[in-house]
Amino acid sequence: MRGGMRRFFPKSLLGQVMASVMLALLVAQIVSATLLFRAGEDRREVSALSALAFQLAAGTDRVEQLQQRVSGEAREPGERRAARTRQDGENAQKPRARRLPRLLRYRLAGTSPIAPGERGVDPDRTQRLRELLEIEGLSPYSTALTLRRAGDDPALAEFARVRPRFAQRENWRERRIFVAAIQRVEGGEWEVARVFERPRPRGQIPVLIMQTLVMFAFLIVILYLVLRRITRPLEQLTQRVADFARSPDRAVQLEESGPADTRRLIAAHNAMEARIAAMLDEKDVMLGAIGHDLKTPLAALRVRIESVPDDVQRARMADSIEDITRTLDDILALARVGRANGIANAEAVDLSALADSVMEEFEDLGEPVTLAVPEGRLVARVHETWLKRAIRNLVGNAVRYGGAARVSLIASDEGALRIIILRVDDDGPGIPEDLIADMLEPFRRGEASRNRGTGGAGLGLTLARAIAVAHDGELVLTNRHEGGRIVGLRAEIRLPG
Repeated sequence: MRGGMRRFFPKSLLGQVMASVMLALLVAQIVSATLLFRAGEDRREVSALSALAFQLAAGTDRVEQLQQRVSGEAREPGERRAARTRQDGENAQKPRARRLPRLLRYRLAGTSPIAPGERGVDPDRTQRLRELLEIEGLSPYSTALTLRRAGDDPALAEFARVRPRFAQRENWRERRIFVAAIQRVEGGEWEVARVFERPRPRGQIPVLIMQTLVMFAFLIVILYLVLRRITRPLEQLTQRVADFARSPDRAVQLEESGPADTRRLIAAHNAMEARIAAMLDEKDVMLGAIGHDLKTPLAALRVRIESVPDDVQRARMADSIEDITRTLDDILALARVGRANGIANAEAVDLSALADSVMEEFEDLGEPVTLAVPEGRLVARVHETWLKRAIRNLVGNAVRYGGAARVSLIASDEGALRIIILRVDDDGPGIPEDLIADMLEPFRRGEASRNRGTGGAGLGLTLARAIAVAHDGELVLTNRHEGGRIVGLRAEIRLPG
């Protein structure tokens, strides 16, 4: 499961930050929309409870007025009259279809309107109704509150039976009503008020969804523009670092853009790249001077040893001079391979023909070499001279240390990438597994497993690896096993096809 998530999760910095922030914003927007929805529901509930409290207070006032008129002391508090006047004005503006008949809004009952076994409203709503009643000047002995389907209310059902016009109202049975009752003194009558639960504003949920989506889209656009400004210079810097790794022969000054931190990073990279390029140039000049200064006296020595009368000593001196010259050539070649301008001369080459030409050189020397190539042409863009040198080094090592070399060319598809493998097998003692990586380093020889009387300066494998890397490939060394023992070494140059 985690692997699947990683597969679909963006890999770039911009993609990962965008995905993370989009998820966080989406959650925040959903929470915000939920809170807004709950606030709207709470307002609807408070409105219904306020209407219940007002109707109970207004009904109590009417009862008190009748009693006061009988006693000749009819009077009404100014604040309550003003409140009722405002409520009557609001009620006059409401569609009558949404209101209960006057007879049902306030009435007296001998028992509680909540039937035995009926589930009442939670205590928080009841407590809120008590607070609203206290604001209206009522402190009842007992308070009851419930929310039920209108069709299940006995009083409404009886009223609909005797009032056909009310019964014809559309969907009135499916609407919900709040029923509140108060008992002013213990054992007294219950004063009952009913009010329809106010319907949600039309289109409330679609509006909330649209509002959430619009804000989400707006924030994402702003975030993308800001992140793009930050990540674009980093993307350019990454590409430049990759290009410089392949082509360190020249420095390119990137434009310093983006935030201040990114600008400082680009400036530091530009300075580092310029210094590395200058050092490589100095190295080439130094190696050229070394090659010139050493080859000239070596050539003079080669001439002078001709005057040595002892043939054995003269031959040994000539071999030593030849070894020094070959080592110097390898060092200079290794230095040149590390510079990208060498593969600028790469061209499409038939690798079968190239390997065959190298094999002919060894066959002319009487060396035991064989070549196996597939039918057809295997073409790749390579630097022909360099790749020949890499093949010579591998075949020479196989002949010198393994007694024979078997060369083969293989075309392989690894995913969407086509790979051409140039394989060299020998029958030698191989290389200890813990020393294989060391054998690719300069001036390293596997003396523990190779013949001490043979071998060069230890640059052959290093040079072959450098040539493979210069062609965006690799050199792989593995021991061949048979019956649980090492039967030879396998060297493979893997090149992109």
